[in-house]
Amino acid sequence: MDRETERIVWYILGATRGGPMRMRILGKLMDQPCNKNSLANELKVNYRTVEHHLDILLKNGFVLEEGDGYGRIYFPSQKIEAHYVEIVEMMKKRFKND
Repeated sequence: MDRETERIVWYILGATRGGPMRMRILGKLMDQPCNKNSLANELKVNYRTVEHHLDILLKNGFVLEEGDGYGRIYFPSQKIEAHYVEIVEMMKKRFKND
């Protein structure tokens, strides 16, 4: 992973209060692309919570969206797919003492 990608990953997932939720969302999307409602149900959180974190992940190129309206499906970006194992290890180190 290049330094710039590592910096962005660290900021979005490790240095903010919402990082653990965004990591959970990415984990679900790595298993299977899905829509906001499915994510909210699977993660047992409010739809608006998922919407907020997906907006951040989209703006930073961590996820992609396809389709329109309610049926819009979200996928991890190629950058995330390529470095997912490294990202998980970074976050394990970051949150091991929390």
